[in-house]
Amino acid sequence: MNDYVIRVLSSPSDVSAQAWNALLAAQAEPSPFMRHEYLVALNDSRSATPESGWMPQFVTLWQGDELHAACPFYIKDHSYGEYVFDWAWANAYEQHGLAYYPKAVVAVPFTPVPGTRLLARDAASRTLLVQGLVALCKQEELSSLHLLFGAEADIAACTEAGLMLRNTVQFHWTNAGYAHFDAFLASLSHDKRKKIRQERRKVADAGVSFRWSRGADISKADWDFFYRCYERTYREHGNPPYLTRDFFRRMAATMPEAWLLFVAERDGKPMAASLIALSTEPDAPLVAYGRYWGALERVDCLHFEACYYQPLAWCIEHGAARFEGGAQGEHKMARALMPVKTTSAHWLAHPSFADAVERFLEREGEGIENYMDHLGERSPFKSAGPS
Repeated sequence: MNDYVIRVLSSPSDVSAQAWNALLAAQAEPSPFMRHEYLVALNDSRSATPESGWMPQFVTLWQGDELHAACPFYIKDHSYGEYVFDWAWANAYEQHGLAYYPKAVVAVPFTPVPGTRLLARDAASRTLLVQGLVALCKQEELSSLHLLFGAEADIAACTEAGLMLRNTVQFHWTNAGYAHFDAFLASLSHDKRKKIRQERRKVADAGVSFRWSRGADISKADWDFFYRCYERTYREHGNPPYLTRDFFRRMAATMPEAWLLFVAERDGKPMAASLIALSTEPDAPLVAYGRYWGALERVDCLHFEACYYQPLAWCIEHGAARFEGGAQGEHKMARALMPVKTTSAHWLAHPSFADAVERFLEREGEGIENYMDHLGERSPFKSAGPS
Protein backbone atom coordinates (compact mmCIF):
# COMPACT_ATOMS: atom_id res chain seq x y z
CA MET A 1 0.00 0.00 0.00
CA ASN A 2 3.02 2.29 -0.27
CA ASP A 3 1.59 4.04 -3.35
CA TYR A 4 -1.16 5.63 -1.20
CA VAL A 5 -0.54 9.05 0.32
CA ILE A 6 -2.36 10.77 3.19
CA ARG A 7 -2.73 14.53 2.81
CA VAL A 8 -4.10 16.75 5.57
CA LEU A 9 -5.84 19.89 4.32
CA SER A 10 -6.78 22.96 6.31
CA SER A 11 -9.99 23.61 4.38
CA PRO A 12 -12.49 21.55 2.39
CA SER A 13 -11.94 24.09 -0.40
CA ASP A 14 -8.50 22.54 -0.88
CA VAL A 15 -10.09 19.46 -2.45
CA SER A 16 -12.27 19.40 -5.55
CA ALA A 17 -16.00 19.62 -4.86
CA GLN A 18 -16.63 17.25 -7.75
CA ALA A 19 -14.23 14.63 -6.39
CA TRP A 20 -15.57 14.93 -2.83
CA ASN A 21 -19.23 14.74 -3.83
CA ALA A 22 -18.59 11.85 -6.22
CA LEU A 23 -17.17 9.87 -3.29
CA LEU A 24 -20.17 10.82 -1.15
CA ALA A 25 -22.66 9.75 -3.83
CA ALA A 26 -21.03 6.32 -3.96
CA GLN A 27 -21.61 5.64 -0.25
CA ALA A 28 -24.41 3.49 1.12
CA GLU A 29 -25.54 6.13 3.64
CA PRO A 30 -24.92 9.61 2.22
CA SER A 31 -26.42 12.72 3.77
CA PRO A 32 -26.57 16.35 2.60
CA PHE A 33 -24.51 17.35 5.65
CA MET A 34 -21.43 15.66 4.21
CA ARG A 35 -21.65 17.49 0.90
CA HIS A 36 -18.67 19.62 -0.03
CA GLU A 37 -20.86 22.72 -0.13
CA TYR A 38 -22.12 22.17 3.41
CA LEU A 39 -18.65 21.70 4.88
CA VAL A 40 -17.28 24.69 2.97
CA ALA A 41 -20.16 26.82 4.27
CA LEU A 42 -19.39 25.79 7.87
CA ASN A 43 -15.78 26.79 7.32
CA ASP A 44 -16.13 29.96 5.27
CA SER A 45 -19.02 31.37 7.32
CA ARG A 46 -16.85 31.15 10.46
CA SER A 47 -19.33 28.77 12.07
CA ALA A 48 -16.86 25.90 12.61
CA THR A 49 -13.37 27.39 12.82
CA PRO A 50 -10.52 27.60 15.33
CA GLU A 51 -12.20 30.68 16.86
CA SER A 52 -15.21 28.54 17.81
CA GLY A 53 -13.05 25.62 18.92
CA TRP A 54 -13.20 23.59 15.69
CA MET A 55 -9.80 23.47 13.98
CA PRO A 56 -10.37 21.90 10.56
CA GLN A 57 -7.94 19.25 9.33
CA PHE A 58 -9.61 17.49 6.40
CA VAL A 59 -7.89 14.14 5.89
CA THR A 60 -7.63 12.71 2.37
CA LEU A 61 -6.19 9.51 0.89
CA TRP A 62 -4.69 9.68 -2.60
CA GLN A 63 -3.30 7.29 -5.15
CA GLY A 64 -1.47 9.50 -7.58
CA ASP A 65 -3.88 12.27 -8.52
CA GLU A 66 -6.98 10.24 -7.64
CA LEU A 67 -8.90 10.79 -4.41
CA HIS A 68 -9.65 7.41 -2.82
CA ALA A 69 -10.95 8.44 0.62
CA ALA A 70 -11.66 11.56 2.67
CA CYS A 71 -13.29 12.75 5.87
CA PRO A 72 -13.83 15.89 7.94
CA PHE A 73 -11.45 15.93 10.91
CA TYR A 74 -11.51 18.60 13.61
CA ILE A 75 -9.13 19.21 16.49
CA LYS A 76 -11.11 20.53 19.44
CA ASP A 77 -10.52 22.08 22.85
CA HIS A 78 -14.09 21.45 24.09
CA SER A 79 -16.96 19.00 23.58
CA TYR A 80 -19.76 21.38 22.54
CA GLY A 81 -21.77 20.80 19.38
CA GLU A 82 -21.16 17.04 19.21
CA TYR A 83 -24.22 15.36 20.84
CA VAL A 84 -22.24 12.30 21.94
CA PHE A 85 -21.35 13.34 25.44
CA ASP A 86 -17.88 12.71 26.86
CA TRP A 87 -17.77 15.36 29.58
CA ALA A 88 -17.29 12.67 32.24
CA TRP A 89 -14.25 11.37 30.38
CA ALA A 90 -12.77 14.86 30.25
CA ASN A 91 -13.43 15.34 33.99
CA ALA A 92 -11.73 12.04 34.81
CA TYR A 93 -8.65 13.07 32.86
CA GLU A 94 -8.57 16.41 34.69
CA GLN A 95 -8.91 14.75 38.09
CA HIS A 96 -5.85 12.65 37.30
CA GLY A 97 -3.81 15.64 36.15
CA LEU A 98 -4.04 14.73 32.46
CA ALA A 99 -5.16 16.79 29.49
CA TYR A 100 -8.20 15.51 27.59
CA TYR A 101 -8.10 18.45 25.21
CA PRO A 102 -7.12 18.84 22.46
CA LYS A 103 -8.92 15.84 21.03
CA ALA A 104 -10.03 14.93 17.50
CA VAL A 105 -13.50 14.31 16.08
CA VAL A 106 -14.58 12.95 12.72
CA ALA A 107 -17.99 14.54 12.57
CA VAL A 108 -20.15 17.19 10.99
CA PRO A 109 -20.15 20.09 13.45
CA PHE A 110 -23.44 20.73 15.27
CA THR A 111 -25.15 17.99 13.24
CA PRO A 112 -26.22 14.78 15.04
CA VAL A 113 -27.40 13.03 11.87
CA PRO A 114 -26.29 9.44 11.24
CA GLY A 115 -24.58 8.72 7.94
CA THR A 116 -21.29 8.12 6.19
CA ARG A 117 -18.33 9.92 7.74
CA LEU A 118 -15.50 8.08 5.97
CA LEU A 119 -15.93 8.65 2.25
CA ALA A 120 -14.08 5.84 0.47
CA ARG A 121 -13.98 4.04 -2.85
CA ASP A 122 -13.79 0.64 -1.16
CA ALA A 123 -13.28 -1.09 2.18
CA ALA A 124 -9.50 -1.16 1.80
CA SER A 125 -9.35 2.61 1.30
CA ARG A 126 -11.63 3.14 4.27
CA THR A 127 -9.39 0.98 6.47
CA LEU A 128 -6.31 2.91 5.37
CA LEU A 129 -8.08 6.18 6.16
CA VAL A 130 -8.88 5.05 9.73
CA GLN A 131 -5.29 3.94 10.22
CA GLY A 132 -4.16 7.35 8.98
CA LEU A 133 -6.50 9.11 11.42
CA VAL A 134 -5.09 7.21 14.40
CA ALA A 135 -1.53 7.87 13.21
CA LEU A 136 -2.34 11.57 12.87
CA CYS A 137 -3.71 11.67 16.43
CA LYS A 138 -0.51 10.07 17.72
CA GLN A 139 1.64 12.45 15.71
CA GLU A 140 -0.26 15.49 17.01
CA GLU A 141 -0.27 14.06 20.57
CA LEU A 142 -4.05 14.25 20.81
CA SER A 143 -5.76 12.48 23.69
CA SER A 144 -8.39 10.75 21.61
CA LEU A 145 -10.27 10.25 18.35
CA HIS A 146 -14.08 10.18 18.12
CA LEU A 147 -16.03 9.26 14.98
CA LEU A 148 -19.62 10.36 15.62
CA PHE A 149 -22.88 9.01 14.16
CA GLY A 150 -21.11 6.77 11.67
CA ALA A 151 -22.54 4.55 8.97
CA GLU A 152 -22.29 0.76 9.09
CA ALA A 153 -19.22 0.71 6.83
CA ASP A 154 -17.50 3.36 8.98
CA ILE A 155 -18.12 1.38 12.14
CA ALA A 156 -16.82 -1.83 10.53
CA ALA A 157 -13.55 -0.09 9.56
CA CYS A 158 -13.20 1.43 13.02
CA THR A 159 -13.83 -1.93 14.69
CA GLU A 160 -11.16 -3.51 12.51
CA ALA A 161 -8.76 -0.77 13.64
CA GLY A 162 -9.49 -1.51 17.30
CA LEU A 163 -11.67 1.48 18.16
CA MET A 164 -14.32 1.14 20.88
CA LEU A 165 -17.99 1.48 20.01
CA ARG A 166 -20.66 3.49 21.76
CA ASN A 167 -24.42 3.54 21.13
CA THR A 168 -26.86 6.36 21.66
CA VAL A 169 -30.58 6.59 20.85
CA GLN A 170 -32.40 8.84 18.42
CA PHE A 171 -36.04 8.92 17.28
CA HIS A 172 -37.02 8.54 13.62
CA TRP A 173 -40.38 8.37 11.86
CA THR A 174 -40.89 5.85 9.07
CA ASN A 175 -43.45 6.34 6.32
CA ALA A 176 -45.57 3.19 6.07
CA GLY A 177 -47.14 4.40 2.83
CA TYR A 178 -49.79 6.59 4.48
CA ALA A 179 -52.23 8.13 1.99
CA HIS A 180 -52.65 11.25 4.13
CA PHE A 181 -52.11 12.56 7.66
CA ASP A 182 -55.41 11.16 8.93
CA ALA A 183 -54.37 7.70 7.72
CA PHE A 184 -51.17 8.08 9.74
CA LEU A 185 -53.21 9.10 12.79
CA ALA A 186 -55.44 6.07 12.30
CA SER A 187 -52.40 3.81 12.79
CA LEU A 188 -51.86 5.17 16.31
CA SER A 189 -53.44 4.11 19.56
CA HIS A 190 -56.53 6.04 20.64
CA ASP A 191 -54.82 8.08 23.36
CA LYS A 192 -51.89 9.12 21.11
CA ARG A 193 -54.24 10.02 18.26
CA LYS A 194 -56.39 12.09 20.62
CA LYS A 195 -53.36 13.88 22.07
CA ILE A 196 -52.03 14.88 18.64
CA ARG A 197 -55.42 16.21 17.55
CA GLN A 198 -55.72 18.22 20.76
CA GLU A 199 -52.25 19.71 20.29
CA ARG A 200 -52.94 20.66 16.69
CA ARG A 201 -56.29 22.19 17.66
CA LYS A 202 -54.63 24.44 20.25
CA VAL A 203 -52.39 25.93 17.57
CA ALA A 204 -55.22 26.36 15.09
CA ASP A 205 -57.51 27.89 17.72
CA ALA A 206 -54.74 30.40 18.51
CA GLY A 207 -55.11 31.67 14.95
CA VAL A 208 -51.82 30.23 13.68
CA SER A 209 -51.52 28.95 10.12
CA PHE A 210 -48.51 27.62 8.18
CA ARG A 211 -47.02 27.93 4.76
CA TRP A 212 -43.97 26.17 3.37
CA SER A 213 -41.32 26.91 0.75
CA ARG A 214 -38.70 24.64 -0.73
CA GLY A 215 -35.33 25.27 -2.32
CA ALA A 216 -34.98 28.34 -4.50
CA ASP A 217 -38.56 29.35 -3.62
CA ILE A 218 -37.43 30.30 -0.09
CA SER A 219 -37.09 34.07 -0.32
CA LYS A 220 -34.33 36.13 1.24
CA ALA A 221 -36.94 37.70 3.51
CA ASP A 222 -37.96 34.25 4.73
CA TRP A 223 -34.32 33.25 5.32
CA ASP A 224 -33.85 36.48 7.29
CA PHE A 225 -36.98 35.83 9.33
CA PHE A 226 -35.99 32.24 10.01
CA TYR A 227 -32.58 33.35 11.29
CA ARG A 228 -34.18 35.94 13.54
CA CYS A 229 -36.26 33.16 15.12
CA TYR A 230 -33.34 30.72 15.29
CA GLU A 231 -31.02 33.25 16.91
CA ARG A 232 -33.62 34.41 19.41
CA THR A 233 -34.38 30.87 20.58
CA TYR A 234 -30.69 30.15 21.20
CA ARG A 235 -30.22 33.40 23.11
CA GLU A 236 -33.31 32.74 25.22
CA HIS A 237 -31.45 29.65 26.43
CA GLY A 238 -28.38 31.73 27.24
CA ASN A 239 -26.21 30.78 24.27
CA PRO A 240 -25.23 32.36 20.97
CA PRO A 241 -26.30 30.31 17.94
CA TYR A 242 -23.79 27.83 16.53
CA LEU A 243 -24.46 28.85 12.92
CA THR A 244 -24.07 32.33 11.49
CA ARG A 245 -26.46 34.10 9.15
CA ASP A 246 -23.74 33.83 6.51
CA PHE A 247 -23.88 30.03 6.77
CA PHE A 248 -27.54 29.99 5.77
CA ARG A 249 -26.87 32.58 3.07
CA ARG A 250 -24.36 30.17 1.59
CA MET A 251 -26.82 27.28 1.88
CA ALA A 252 -29.41 29.27 -0.07
CA ALA A 253 -26.81 29.94 -2.77
CA THR A 254 -25.07 26.55 -3.05
CA MET A 255 -27.51 23.91 -1.70
CA PRO A 256 -31.02 25.35 -2.04
CA GLU A 257 -32.51 21.95 -2.95
CA ALA A 258 -31.60 20.62 0.51
CA TRP A 259 -33.91 22.92 2.49
CA LEU A 260 -37.60 23.10 3.34
CA LEU A 261 -38.91 26.01 5.41
CA PHE A 262 -42.16 26.19 7.36
CA VAL A 263 -43.32 29.64 8.46
CA ALA A 264 -46.06 30.09 11.06
CA GLU A 265 -48.23 33.17 10.69
CA ARG A 266 -50.85 34.88 12.82
CA ASP A 267 -52.90 37.90 11.79
CA GLY A 268 -50.94 37.96 8.53
CA LYS A 269 -47.57 38.26 10.24
CA PRO A 270 -44.84 35.61 10.53
CA MET A 271 -44.19 34.56 14.13
CA ALA A 272 -42.25 31.25 14.05
CA ALA A 273 -40.29 29.05 11.64
CA SER A 274 -38.81 25.59 11.35
CA LEU A 275 -36.14 24.57 8.85
CA ILE A 276 -35.99 20.99 7.59
CA ALA A 277 -33.15 19.48 5.58
CA LEU A 278 -33.80 17.09 2.70
CA SER A 279 -31.66 14.40 1.14
CA THR A 280 -30.21 15.38 -2.22
CA GLU A 281 -29.13 12.13 -3.90
CA PRO A 282 -31.37 11.78 -6.98
CA ASP A 283 -31.72 8.00 -7.01
CA ALA A 284 -32.12 7.48 -3.25
CA PRO A 285 -35.30 7.59 -1.12
CA LEU A 286 -36.29 11.04 0.07
CA VAL A 287 -35.33 11.61 3.71
CA ALA A 288 -36.19 14.66 5.81
CA TYR A 289 -34.16 15.83 8.79
CA GLY A 290 -35.57 18.01 11.56
CA ARG A 291 -32.93 20.65 12.19
CA TYR A 292 -33.69 24.20 13.42
CA TRP A 293 -36.58 26.21 14.73
CA GLY A 294 -37.44 29.38 16.57
CA ALA A 295 -40.41 31.53 17.59
CA LEU A 296 -41.03 35.19 18.34
CA GLU A 297 -44.27 34.49 20.22
CA ARG A 298 -45.32 31.77 22.64
CA VAL A 299 -48.25 29.56 21.67
CA ASP A 300 -49.06 26.32 23.43
CA CYS A 301 -47.94 23.29 21.35
CA LEU A 302 -46.49 25.50 18.59
CA HIS A 303 -43.14 23.66 18.74
CA PHE A 304 -44.84 20.30 18.14
CA GLU A 305 -46.80 21.66 15.19
CA ALA A 306 -43.83 23.42 13.57
CA CYS A 307 -41.23 20.73 14.15
CA TYR A 308 -43.24 17.50 13.88
CA TYR A 309 -46.78 17.67 12.55
CA GLN A 310 -46.20 20.07 9.66
CA PRO A 311 -43.06 18.20 8.50
CA LEU A 312 -44.75 14.81 8.88
CA ALA A 313 -47.75 15.98 6.84
CA TRP A 314 -45.36 17.23 4.17
CA CYS A 315 -43.42 13.94 4.19
CA ILE A 316 -46.64 11.97 3.70
CA GLU A 317 -47.81 14.22 0.87
CA HIS A 318 -44.45 14.10 -0.92
CA GLY A 319 -43.59 10.46 -0.33
CA ALA A 320 -40.61 10.90 1.97
CA ALA A 321 -39.40 7.57 3.33
CA ARG A 322 -38.21 8.83 6.71
CA PHE A 323 -38.13 11.82 9.03
CA GLU A 324 -35.24 11.97 11.46
CA GLY A 325 -36.00 14.00 14.55
CA GLY A 326 -32.45 14.68 15.76
CA ALA A 327 -30.68 13.91 19.02
CA GLN A 328 -32.42 12.79 22.21
CA GLY A 329 -36.06 13.49 22.98
CA GLU A 330 -38.09 10.60 24.34
CA HIS A 331 -41.17 12.82 24.00
CA LYS A 332 -40.90 12.27 20.23
CA MET A 333 -42.31 8.76 20.65
CA ALA A 334 -45.71 10.26 21.42
CA ARG A 335 -45.51 11.73 17.89
CA ALA A 336 -44.67 8.29 16.39
CA LEU A 337 -40.92 8.82 16.08
CA MET A 338 -39.50 5.47 17.12
CA PRO A 339 -36.16 4.71 18.84
CA VAL A 340 -33.16 3.95 16.66
CA LYS A 341 -29.64 3.14 17.84
CA THR A 342 -26.79 5.26 16.50
CA THR A 343 -23.12 4.35 16.81
CA SER A 344 -19.89 6.23 17.37
CA ALA A 345 -16.32 4.91 17.57
CA HIS A 346 -13.59 6.02 19.98
CA TRP A 347 -9.83 5.66 20.38
CA LEU A 348 -7.98 6.89 23.49
CA ALA A 349 -4.22 7.25 23.54
CA HIS A 350 -3.79 6.58 27.27
CA PRO A 351 -3.91 2.77 27.79
CA SER A 352 -5.30 2.85 31.34
CA PHE A 353 -8.05 5.28 30.45
CA ALA A 354 -8.82 3.28 27.31
CA ASP A 355 -9.33 0.20 29.50
CA ALA A 356 -11.53 2.13 31.92
CA VAL A 357 -13.65 3.60 29.12
CA GLU A 358 -14.01 0.19 27.51
CA ARG A 359 -15.43 -1.20 30.77
CA PHE A 360 -17.72 1.81 31.07
CA LEU A 361 -18.99 1.32 27.51
CA GLU A 362 -19.80 -2.31 28.22
CA ARG A 363 -22.02 -1.27 31.13
CA GLU A 364 -23.49 1.63 29.22
CA GLY A 365 -24.21 -0.64 26.27
CA GLU A 366 -26.22 -2.98 28.48
CA GLY A 367 -28.18 0.03 29.72
CA ILE A 368 -28.90 1.15 26.16
CA GLU A 369 -30.22 -2.32 25.27
CA ASN A 370 -32.51 -2.28 28.31
CA TYR A 371 -33.63 1.25 27.44
CA MET A 372 -34.46 0.20 23.88
CA ASP A 373 -36.46 -2.77 25.20
CA HIS A 374 -38.33 -0.45 27.59
CA LEU A 375 -39.13 1.99 24.80
CA GLY A 376 -40.28 -0.83 22.56
CA GLU A 377 -42.94 -1.70 25.12
CA ARG A 378 -44.39 1.81 24.81
CA SER A 379 -45.15 1.86 21.10
CA PRO A 380 -47.64 4.57 20.11
CA PHE A 381 -49.04 2.35 17.37
CA LYS A 382 -52.11 0.14 17.60
CA SER A 383 -49.89 -2.85 16.94
CA ALA A 384 -46.10 -3.19 16.67
CA GLY A 385 -46.00 -0.47 14.03
CA PRO A 386 -42.90 0.87 12.26
CA SER A 387 -39.53 0.38 13.94
